[in-house]
Amino acid sequence: MSTEPVPLPTVEEITGLLRGVVDPELGSDIVELGMAKGVRIDDDGVVHVTVALTTSGCPLRAQIQKDIRSRVGGLPGVTRVRMDWTELTQDEKAAAMDRARRNIAERAEQSNIPARTRVIMIASGKGGVGKSSVTVNLAAAMARRGLTVGVLDADIWGFSVPRMLGLDGRLSADDGGQKIRPQQLDVGDGRLEVVSMGFLVEDEESALMWRGLILNRAVQHFLEDVAWGDLDYLLIDMPPGTGDVQMGLARMLPRSEMVVVTTPSLAAQKVAVRVVDMGRKNYLRIVGVVENMSVYVDDAGNEHHIFGTGGGSALADDVGVPMLAHIPIEPAVATGGDAGTPIALGSGPAAEAFTELARLVVEEAVPMTDLAGCSARMLDAVNAALAASDAAS
Repeated sequence: MSTEPVPLPTVEEITGLLRGVVDPELGSDIVELGMAKGVRIDDDGVVHVTVALTTSGCPLRAQIQKDIRSRVGGLPGVTRVRMDWTELTQDEKAAAMDRARRNIAERAEQSNIPARTRVIMIASGKGGVGKSSVTVNLAAAMARRGLTVGVLDADIWGFSVPRMLGLDGRLSADDGGQKIRPQQLDVGDGRLEVVSMGFLVEDEESALMWRGLILNRAVQHFLEDVAWGDLDYLLIDMPPGTGDVQMGLARMLPRSEMVVVTTPSLAAQKVAVRVVDMGRKNYLRIVGVVENMSVYVDDAGNEHHIFGTGGGSALADDVGVPMLAHIPIEPAVATGGDAGTPIALGSGPAAEAFTELARLVVEEAVPMTDLAGCSARMLDAVNAALAASDAAS
């Protein structure tokens, strides 16, 4: 076994990750806004990050701090993240507002996903690990909490989300005829908004003989030309592996996060490491690992590890991220997917596991705070300036 020390990340790598830390009200990252003032890396792996806030008492501080710690702290070789705080000067605040104003003016042309929406890619290293099942059941469990959750089926070749949610029919245009209207499904007090290639083909069994550029353009249409509502979350069911669509989405949605799905098989775990590597090379935050098909428990209570043991935990340990969930093997998961009734809305061990996974994903995020006196005032000024500019033109 190698005993060589893990190489430390570079300042450039850490700065790239900080571009994924977004001021929730201004909708731009802290590097672009000039809030990331410096990075220093000690020989013992302690990383010092200096951040300038719009005001010293900004209540967004806790959210920004948690995001930085989770992104930077997950890098190999990092032992601790230390935060140093300062405040933007008046000139720096003006420059940040100008940058935010330009971004708001351009945002409608670049993406139709609301700036406040938390985007999570559900990824896997290989097919057959139940990634789509995890996406659908996690989305359903989150919607049951009263959230509005978008589901983008980006597995263009292997689309399966419509069947798993019991949705059919075609996508239609909104009242203005300019945007695609997603299919909607009420779940308790929440709602799912779903877009899939399955709503565009005549036959579910049709094979799409498309290559990289066409695939990327199709996914881009789903991001730009869909009339997404005021989403709390957008879950993206990614194609397996690290191909054109995956890299294109990482470029188009640089502030996304990623949940990696694997099975207990060590072979699957080794393949899934590549997905984590791809995400980190594109500066995405890796939220954690979900081990699907973890164990089968028979009627007598005996455990059967059909696909091996330890793959999920080994992956989480290797890449330095949390182990989020072990989803057991349960026939109702498959039958529910075939019937369009996600097991997450039922009962049993798998339903409980998905409910807990949804809780972790939602509640581990810092809750929204009172933004009075922070960037909310800057945003008001940004929106007022933009409205005045539009009126003048």
